[in-house]
Amino acid sequence: MTSTFTSPQGRNPDASTAAVMADGVSKVYGSGDAAVHALRGVSIGFVSGVFTAIMGPSGSGKSTLMHCLAGLDTVTSGRIMLGDAEITGLSDRQLTLLRRDRVGFVFQAFNLLPTLTAEQNIRLPLDLAGRKADQAWFDQVVDVVGLRDRLGHRPSELSGGQQQRVACARALVARPDVIFADEPTGNLDSRSGAEVLGFLRASVREMGQTIVMVTHDPVAASYADRVVFLRDGEIVSEIVQPTPDAVLDQLKRLGA
Repeated sequence: MTSTFTSPQGRNPDASTAAVMADGVSKVYGSGDAAVHALRGVSIGFVSGVFTAIMGPSGSGKSTLMHCLAGLDTVTSGRIMLGDAEITGLSDRQLTLLRRDRVGFVFQAFNLLPTLTAEQNIRLPLDLAGRKADQAWFDQVVDVVGLRDRLGHRPSELSGGQQQRVACARALVARPDVIFADEPTGNLDSRSGAEVLGFLRASVREMGQTIVMVTHDPVAASYADRVVFLRDGEIVSEIVQPTPDAVLDQLKRLGA
């Protein structure tokens, strides 16, 4: 089964409108009787400036899909497009450079360097790439994330929610085409999680950022513009403008 869905704007995303897309993507781990089909002919686009959550039962393929979209894992067949660039078949070095310049990541673990201040952690990707920060953009990111008075603090001096907001700002400051967020609130309490999700939503609304987030939490998914559901490696449904109850009902139908 190949699955394709329209965007919240009512058009089917293609290479001209999608920040990232999968075209007939399958992923198989192992071979023979031990083969595991993690993705089965998935075709889907993620429109620029839209916040999408990916959900499904354990083993549905949601993390595999995100890793393939982000160039962190290879596909068995099909292709991945990042904007107008096909990333399928690129070398490790080419993928590394592409991710550095065009992709942002936010993980469940904050992955901040403990000896650096919040500001230094935010600027780190630009420093490593030898790029100078656009100060006006940096200031806008810091203000949206609400860390102006915490820039001189090290991670140990910040709450979990503040550390994750530093990680979000770090992902955003390089102006990536798309940010991939993998369970970004998994290590946070509900209040801190709401702060981070509110920032992610604000980055879409106010900055035009594109975000693709894997989550198991219906409340987290309700911050998105669109929720895509997987089961057994296939996209089976989606919800536009989701509510926590609608997401939970769909997950129950999927046996999650």
